Amino acid sequence: MGTESRSSISSAGSANANSRLIAHVIYRLQAGGMENGLINLLNNLPPDRYRHAIVCVTDSTDFVQRIHAKNVSSFSLYKREGKDVSFYWRFWQLMRKLRPAIVHTRNLGTLDLAPIAALAGAPVRIHSEHGWDASDPFGVNRKYRFLRKLCDPAVSQYIVVSDDINEWLHECIGIRKRKIRCIRNGVDTERFQARGARASLPVELNVDGQIILGTVGRMDPIKGLDVLVTAFTKLIKKEPALRDNLRLIVVGDGPLLPEIKALVCQLGISDLVWVAGRRDDIPDILRSLDIFVLASINEGISNTILESMASSLPVVATEVGGNAEVVRDGVTGFLVAPNDADELAAAVLQYVEDKALRRRHGDAARRRVEVNFDMHKMVTEYALTYERFLIDIGARGVAKQ
Repeated sequence: MGTESRSSISSAGSANANSRLIAHVIYRLQAGGMENGLINLLNNLPPDRYRHAIVCVTDSTDFVQRIHAKNVSSFSLYKREGKDVSFYWRFWQLMRKLRPAIVHTRNLGTLDLAPIAALAGAPVRIHSEHGWDASDPFGVNRKYRFLRKLCDPAVSQYIVVSDDINEWLHECIGIRKRKIRCIRNGVDTERFQARGARASLPVELNVDGQIILGTVGRMDPIKGLDVLVTAFTKLIKKEPALRDNLRLIVVGDGPLLPEIKALVCQLGISDLVWVAGRRDDIPDILRSLDIFVLASINEGISNTILESMASSLPVVATEVGGNAEVVRDGVTGFLVAPNDADELAAAVLQYVEDKALRRRHGDAARRRVEVNFDMHKMVTEYALTYERFLIDIGARGVAKQ
């Protein structure tokens, strides 16, 4: 089980000799909000200042092809299921070979590598928390909390994407406030634009003149997709006329994909719902929607909410995690209780019945993203964080890698 370097990405050593190497450690490089945010960051950081290595605990998918930067390399360590002690040796060896100035781990699945990076001589270890895992959606698992406290001394800086996670890290885990910095996700407001043609949607869905609501995200239990499908069904049953002019689109891949498809069939709404699986034309799909819905049990700062708001869509989202930091209830969308299909259906119905309200909230959503969640603002804040540590490394006389 060796280390693989992706030949499709230029070598991290080929960039400007004065640039510093940052190793970004993730569990798997695949389609997802956190992974998408990482790629956006790498594609927009100054190429003459930084080199990057993506280190995958397991492996990567063709999602890696979204990286356009020329100063990035990728490594897969193929960690086996369960206990794989040899994996930690392989990671230590890779760190000794690459000698990054900064090791940036992301989410719980990589946190235990911060101490290994420290032992390998990495002068700075940054750890980011981007959201919640389905196995511990509210951060209460005692074993995971103990692991976080155990690894804390090896972490130089924490980055969180929401005030909610910031408070949880400090109050529940005991991380000192001065070690935590909040950098909210950003969205490319040029790539995600207002509504356009519905060319991305299948003809058999019969979408001409219909009101289309949709969601985009990983098919994972934490996303509450069963609640969304149930709410849509309740809406159709309550207002039978909507069967002729309301459609639902569910986009994303993941372990629950077969289950959601089966649920749609079981509820007798297959002619009204498109379970699309993974798609690479998300901007086009969002431009085809009238309403965006996210029924998550918990969230950090949802990239798909930001992308839908940038696409001038009103949003119905659960009032959990960082959603309330993005969606302004009654201004850019509606916030509802999690796991409540009736309340979710009622919020959607308000938009179905009022086109002017959809447009007003959608326009306000676009303006909010432009002011508060622009991708260039996010990239600048990450760059400032990296620079602070690189300056400190230089002051301490650590040799450039």
